[in-house]
Amino acid sequence: MTTAGNEGGGAETATGNVAAPSPRRAGRLAGRVALITGATRGIGRALAERFAAEGAELILVGRTQGALEEVDDAVRAHGAGASLVPADLKDATVIDRMGAAVFARWGRLDILVGNAGVLGTLTPVAHIDPAVWDEVLATNLTANFRLLRSFDPLLRASDAGRAIFVTSGVSAGRAYWGTYAVSKGGLETLVRTYAQEVAKTRVRVNLVNPGATRTRMRAAAFPGEDPQTLKAPEAVTETFVTLACPDEERNGETITL
Repeated sequence: MTTAGNEGGGAETATGNVAAPSPRRAGRLAGRVALITGATRGIGRALAERFAAEGAELILVGRTQGALEEVDDAVRAHGAGASLVPADLKDATVIDRMGAAVFARWGRLDILVGNAGVLGTLTPVAHIDPAVWDEVLATNLTANFRLLRSFDPLLRASDAGRAIFVTSGVSAGRAYWGTYAVSKGGLETLVRTYAQEVAKTRVRVNLVNPGATRTRMRAAAFPGEDPQTLKAPEAVTETFVTLACPDEERNGETITL
């Protein structure tokens, strides 16, 4: 796993030299180590910029190095930088290496945001392509299980570990949305189960259903919709910041925006 430089500048690898610590910055998430998946566009990118503005130290995960570098430029405008992780989350070994690298550098993870997701195709259940089913479940559900498995010890090592996952209003089932709905329904069950397991620890885990938001996935699902009638991704970031704060005590809840 390679990562690009943090605020101190310069590149690093999981086994290479670590850049010098950055100066402490102000904000509600000042000094908190936050990992965001799906960070190159939409809600993930908006969260990267907002978390940077709130003082977090960022680990940004996306599928392409170029797109991650664009986000890095944006967060630097807030006086921050980020460790960049180009990764396909369907590769379980990548997630395990991420956990090992975060442990080696920080020894903890304060905030985990599971945002990465794919839509698949909208079609009757009987017509779902098994390859599409496998891809959507691997990305939207199994990858988040692997993230929890890898980062659970690091969240527990934090003085206030916070995990936030993105769900959808179709999680209870909707005609033609079978693959995506099943993946989000499974994710909600996974998160609520984990929330019960960590209830007596300092870790808190919740779900956010952002509702209709101006994203590329939304445009693919509703091609005839005017995107200007939808809220921008930046409009949902306040809820994530609140859930990521050390004093937030909600656990196992779904917050619908």
